[in-house]
Amino acid sequence: MPRSSRVTTAIARDFSEFRTAVSESFVPLHVTSERPDPFRGRIRSTDVDDIHVSEVNAGEHTVERTPELIARGDRHYFKLSLQLSGTGLLIQDNREAILLPGDVAVYDTNRPYSLVFDDDFRTMVVMFPKHLIDLPSDVVGQLTAVRMSGSEGVGRMIVPFLSQLVGNLDQLGGATGTRLVHSALDLVTTMFSSELDLERGSANPHQALMQRVRSYIDANLASTDLGPNQIAAAHFISTRHLHGLFQAEGTTVSTWIRTRRLERCRRDLLNPVYAHRPVAAVASRWGFVDAAHFSRVFKAAYGVAPSELRARAAAGA
Repeated sequence: MPRSSRVTTAIARDFSEFRTAVSESFVPLHVTSERPDPFRGRIRSTDVDDIHVSEVNAGEHTVERTPELIARGDRHYFKLSLQLSGTGLLIQDNREAILLPGDVAVYDTNRPYSLVFDDDFRTMVVMFPKHLIDLPSDVVGQLTAVRMSGSEGVGRMIVPFLSQLVGNLDQLGGATGTRLVHSALDLVTTMFSSELDLERGSANPHQALMQRVRSYIDANLASTDLGPNQIAAAHFISTRHLHGLFQAEGTTVSTWIRTRRLERCRRDLLNPVYAHRPVAAVASRWGFVDAAHFSRVFKAAYGVAPSELRARAAAGA
């Protein structure tokens, strides 16, 4: 039998308890209500591979992420909200999105935002580190506080999956839960790309080219020849132009390649299907030819050695 995930349930019998539960479940937030008495709220949540999935049921209140609260933390997350019942208003980056049941929106915990709920509601919230999504932060930043419908386009396929995920939190344990939650993030990435029209390239030429370059890198991570020269040649641009594209996004070609390779290795190390493979073989599969170098950069990125991560995963399976 698969191991069930550890689901925690915070039941707030008054507004003070709910305010505390909100900040403890997510990031520090300022929570207010014009109708605090009586007040009832509930937050069911589970953590899967540093991804926090929760279901929030509550009454009227407002949530604010202020510059002062942002300054207290150093971890950068995106939060995805799926409205399940009732309505909500998300405000960030001078944009406002009114969310009805089935609507999805994303926001950045490292910039101020507000969430306003005028009546009883139920919502799904997925909070995840920015590096777990396959799009650069500035690209996702174009979608903050933008309503994405679950009743049209790719949303009609993705939103039901997300709804089933939050409805079965106790099934998200072990390797199966890890794969399901990462699949959800992959689907969300597809939804973002569709919303930005990146696949058809009708966005501005810079974005369209960068999307093709990032897709090419992901498809060729296993190649030890993958580098600026190969990438530039494949896209009929100069290496100088390629470096400029990544520099404009605050990174480098080599950093992006290394980050994508490390994430693929991390997923394989957590997957019991590959438990029989030596760590060096996992690293080699994704383009790391020097096992010692791989271990150093992996620990620098995730704060734990590859073998230790695998051991922890096995112990918790």
